[in-house]
Amino acid sequence: MIRPTRSDALDGPGPVVDDGVTRSETIAPGPVLFARYAYPPNSLGYCGPGDPAALLGAASEGTDVAGLGHLAARFEGAWPYLQLLAACSGIGDPLDRRVVEAYWVGNDLLARVPPSTLASSLGERFEQRSGRRFESLVSAVPAGGIPQHSFHVFAVYPWLGLLRAGMDGPPMEVLDRCRIRWGRIETVDGDLVTVTSRALSFDGSRLALGPNRVEQARRSLDGIGLSDDLRPGDVVSLHWDWVCDRLSPAALRWLRYCTVRNLDAVNSLAVPGPAAVCDA
Repeated sequence: MIRPTRSDALDGPGPVVDDGVTRSETIAPGPVLFARYAYPPNSLGYCGPGDPAALLGAASEGTDVAGLGHLAARFEGAWPYLQLLAACSGIGDPLDRRVVEAYWVGNDLLARVPPSTLASSLGERFEQRSGRRFESLVSAVPAGGIPQHSFHVFAVYPWLGLLRAGMDGPPMEVLDRCRIRWGRIETVDGDLVTVTSRALSFDGSRLALGPNRVEQARRSLDGIGLSDDLRPGDVVSLHWDWVCDRLSPAALRWLRYCTVRNLDAVNSLAVPGPAAVCDA
């Protein structure tokens, strides 16, 4: 059974600062939560429909749920994983919040996807496209890979050529920015925040979580943002250069667990995909 323990998050960010004020948590509907994580790569032109401003506005306002649902189905990378998670969980709506959370962050639904079913889904989507590389791509599944977003980044991207063309920056930077990562907010300054987070490191053959670093991230664009009001001490999720959401302690444990599990699965292979592209 997939279930992270409290120790899984111990080397991540410290606890949320207790300033004596109870933080109200806004539970976003599934389509809104999807948009919070999908907007950053969409704004860079990497995936989804060609109107990122509309996606940002809808995600920020959280009102046009039906419209967001239509937009979500146009994300060719994420949408099939949502369909897979929903089908294996007996949930009729791929944008059910539980399904969306499982894909971007992680939760119990991941355990309901049999490895054979995940492998079959990957075959339908990528075997023809990746050709002889498909065996390397799919081998991360029996090695322990699970269908959270980091699997797509670490196990799939390298074998589709996505790290060599179409995305700006060295492969290591793309891998690090494209995964959903976690961090603790240190300062808030208008549309920007500084965050303590952990970058990926690469030793020539394996990817790992490196030491803490301070980075700058965006919480809003001209005052329009994806997440609730943020304060120093908040633990948040990040995708590319955006803060996507505040993380509960349980969500932080799940995100770290899924990241480490998929790293371990890919690193265990004879030829890890990230090593193949980072050494190229």
